[in-house]
Amino acid sequence: MSRFFNTAGPVNPEDHYCLPPLARIDIDRIRMLIDQEKYIALCAPRQSGKTSCLLALRDHLNREGRFQCVYANMEVAQGARENVRDALLLILREIGRSASELGDPTADALCQEVEAEVGIPVSFGIFLSRWCEGLPRPVVLLFDEFDSLVVDAYISVLRHLRAHYHDRPSRFPQAVILCGVHDIRDYRLRINEGREVIPGRSPFNIKAETRRLADFTREDVDALYRQHTDETGQLFEPGALAAAWELTRGQPWLVNALAYETCFEMPEGQDRTRPITAEMIVAAKEALIERRGTHLDHLAEKLREEHVRGVVEPMLRRLLMDPSITRDDIEYVLELGFIRHGEAGLEMANPIYREIIPPDIA
Repeated sequence: MSRFFNTAGPVNPEDHYCLPPLARIDIDRIRMLIDQEKYIALCAPRQSGKTSCLLALRDHLNREGRFQCVYANMEVAQGARENVRDALLLILREIGRSASELGDPTADALCQEVEAEVGIPVSFGIFLSRWCEGLPRPVVLLFDEFDSLVVDAYISVLRHLRAHYHDRPSRFPQAVILCGVHDIRDYRLRINEGREVIPGRSPFNIKAETRRLADFTREDVDALYRQHTDETGQLFEPGALAAAWELTRGQPWLVNALAYETCFEMPEGQDRTRPITAEMIVAAKEALIERRGTHLDHLAEKLREEHVRGVVEPMLRRLLMDPSITRDDIEYVLELGFIRHGEAGLEMANPIYREIIPPDIA
């Protein structure tokens, strides 16, 4: 079976056409920050390739053998909602499970031992301390979907990380990467993609740096599509490559979705002797918008939020923004991936996003 363009979940190079994930995060810079024992944030809009990059980083660091790198997805705790005890317990078990899968026989047993001894939430920091202390290599923790946690659990994890920060690297993780759509700001926190703000001193003022995962460049799009040509012989005409770039502006999910629709869904595109044309790319765009899959539907729903609408609507209608719209509001919409900084100022991130805007906003 030939590879295909991926539109769901992390990439697997054996199954999917993909760009090298480590090249997208500047592995040399990340390694320097890890060596310096830094805690950092990695941010990008949904379905931009964050998880693929984290998993590639985990495997890379573990192959090198200097660190024990563990990936943990925080979405496991989202169902606990405001129950901090249950949320932290689920996170601990996720760390233990992930460590066990990498061959660490101690993590699961230690999690149960600490839980029985001191209870939750105190056990979160104690578990990480005892676990790191008992390992021969420093720990690097990769927390994915961190901003999926709900208010109190979110803040509780940050405070545990800050409280034990001075114990690294022998008795606490040497480095932590908190990955999500939104950044963790030092001066205040906006929780769960909503308007609720936690004022005052940040519970994570130890963050050293925020790294942002960029969209594909024009060269990246051409290189990704060329993999399909190399494996199947099916060409993308220059006009098709130009159309794909102009319609997506490099948004990774859109780039893959357009190509999958064209090459694997359209009857004419399934004929590998026929080149992919600009007209086929445009038809694929129309099909994606009409079908409104999860990615596009999620963004369309976000546009119903007052503070998102307050940024996007005047920008589309070339009006001045309401004075109540703050810099944080604009940054929030930028982080969602809806808009970007263009040569003339803020603009929609790509033409496809513009077409999914509800009529009452457009």
